[in-house]
Formats: sequence, structure tokens, C-alpha cells
Amino acid sequence: MRQAEPDADSVSRPTTDERTRIKALEREVRALGQASEILRKASAYFAQAELDLSFTP
Repeated sequence: MRQAEPDADSVSRPTTDERTRIKALEREVRALGQASEILRKASAYFAQAELDLSFTP
């Protein structure tokens, strides 16, 4: 017995507008990730600077 082939019409592919929106959202996610990384590093830098000031004789 052969297994049934899936119908080509049953596969839902994103439209051009949806692909454009997905690309824009991916760019936004990437930019937000970069901003988050910058803020994390800045926070660590300033926390360390504050600790350095606290222990200055």
C-alpha cells in the first residue's frame, strides 16, 4: 500500500506582504538584541566604576 502524497495546495506559504513583515520584524529583533547587549555592558561598566570609587583610599 502506498502512502498518500500531501497535496501541494495544502501547504500554506507566506504572502509577499507577510515575508516583508517577517523580514522587518527580524531586523527589529536583531536591533533590540544589539541594544540590549550594549545596555548590559554599560550597566556592568558603571557598576564596576561605582565599586572602584567606593574602595578608593
